[in-house]
Amino acid sequence: MNVSRRGFLKLSGAVTAVSGLGLSLKATAAHAKELKIKYAKETTTICPYCSVGCSIIVSTRDGKVINTEGDPDSPINRGSLCSKGGSIYQMVNNENRLSKPLYRAPNATEWKEVDWEWALDKIAENIKKSRDASFKRTNAKGELVNRTDGIASVGSAALDLEECFTYQKFLRGLGLVYIEHQARI
Repeated sequence: MNVSRRGFLKLSGAVTAVSGLGLSLKATAAHAKELKIKYAKETTTICPYCSVGCSIIVSTRDGKVINTEGDPDSPINRGSLCSKGGSIYQMVNNENRLSKPLYRAPNATEWKEVDWEWALDKIAENIKKSRDASFKRTNAKGELVNRTDGIASVGSAALDLEECFTYQKFLRGLGLVYIEHQARI
C-alpha cells in the first residue's frame, strides 16, 4: 500500500478518533489535581507598578494570598499581565521582603529594626521640622501664600481617584507646592 504523508496523518487521525485513545474520562478525573484556588476568596485590585491600571484577581484563603492572575473581565488588560504584574504574587509571598521598618541614624553605617509606631512618629516629626524651617507666609510682594518649598511629593499611579483626592488635600494642607504624580512622569 502506497500512503503519502498526508494520507498517513488522515488515517492516523481516523484510527485515533475511533479508538478514543483508550482513555476514559472517569480515570482522568481520578488523577486530576484539585484547584489550589478552590474555596478561596477572590478580590480584584489594581497592579501597583505603573500607571496603566491593569486589574488583578487576588485569591486569598485564611488571610493569606495563595494566587494572583490577570482579570479577564478588565477592559484594560483583558486578563494579560506584563512581567512585573505577573510576578506580583512574589511581592507578598517572599521571604526576602521587609516586614518591619528599618532606620539608619544620621552618620550611621548600619540599619536597625524599629517599631512601626516609632517610625511613623519619626516621619511626622521630620515633616514638621522641614515644613517649619521652609514655610513662607507671604511672598516677596507681601501677598499671602502659606506654602513650603522644602518638601515635594511624587504620588503613586496605584492610587484610585478618592485616594488621590485625599492625598492632595493632605499635601495642600501642609502647604506643598511641588506635587507631581507618577502617571504624568
